Amino acid sequence: MRTHIQILGAAAAIVLVTGCASMDDTQRRTATGAGIGALAGAVIGSATGGSAGTGAVVGAGVGALGTYIWSQNMERQKREMEQATQGTGIAVTQTADNQLKLNIPSDISFAVGRSDIQPNFAPVLDQFAAGLRNNPNTDVRIVGHTDSTGSDATNNPLSMDRAGSTRSYLTARGVDGRRIVIEGLGERYPIATNDTSEGRARNRRVEIFVGERPRG
Repeated sequence: MRTHIQILGAAAAIVLVTGCASMDDTQRRTATGAGIGALAGAVIGSATGGSAGTGAVVGAGVGALGTYIWSQNMERQKREMEQATQGTGIAVTQTADNQLKLNIPSDISFAVGRSDIQPNFAPVLDQFAAGLRNNPNTDVRIVGHTDSTGSDATNNPLSMDRAGSTRSYLTARGVDGRRIVIEGLGERYPIATNDTSEGRARNRRVEIFVGERPRG
């Protein structure tokens, strides 16, 4: 309980800091998101039997991405990506915090054990890059995942390399690399069982998130 109180107190302090007059709008929004994310992460970590401290750190990282809006530009980009990915198995959704999410399975994005862009992934990224160029007030986060085959020493850098390859492809098509953050999470966040080949195929994926910042 003491640990929980300390975490919640720290998160609350982060939120209070956002009132500092020396912060600009972006810094204030980021700090607020980090505080809220830490609070949510601590609660979720505790409720699911995990570490509240670990949950707070993860939540703060997610929350620090900021508060996003769902504008006509975002709705248009979502429709364009739905059309571009129709029949490919790529899922295009709007998240609860107003981000556009693309969940891209391995049979579209990368061959097993490889980090180079597959030919059928390229047209999707071409359309995606065009949408990003048309809406420069957005942040992009690319997250690579693997299945449980192999060790962390292999999976962690592989997942990061896949995210990095995706970023490099987008920047080569005119997207400012400073807008793009990449992560490689290895096998840590499966969305299906790793006990079957079908499940492992679903876990080998790349997720791309796009969030539009409010205009200050």
